[in-house]
Amino acid sequence: MTEEHHNLGVRTERDPDATILYLNGEIDLRTSPRLRDAFLNLIEQKPAKIILDLSEVGYIDSSGVGTIVELKRKTARHKSKVILVALQPRVRSLFEITRLDAFFDIVETLDEARKK
Repeated sequence: MTEEHHNLGVRTERDPDATILYLNGEIDLRTSPRLRDAFLNLIEQKPAKIILDLSEVGYIDSSGVGTIVELKRKTARHKSKVILVALQPRVRSLFEITRLDAFFDIVETLDEARKK
């Protein structure tokens, strides 16, 4: 089984407007490969909109941020949108410090993300 300290849950839900990835746990050097695999599988389906629900992600490091940036770059080729939802303060501050808050659409709720 996975170690509790380095656990990442990924659940995918599709609705008519978007594909939503619900993430929970930590996104770090040990878990970002799992996230990358989930992204690559998702990108193959060429969804018009991908929503990442980060409300249950309490920690993300540079490898996790890099994985999410890679997703956005790869989906841009297919004109897909990537929207980040409900970032916890610690995670949001990392996106602000790195100025990636200007690179990503970041909203507070799933309803807001669905409307974008």
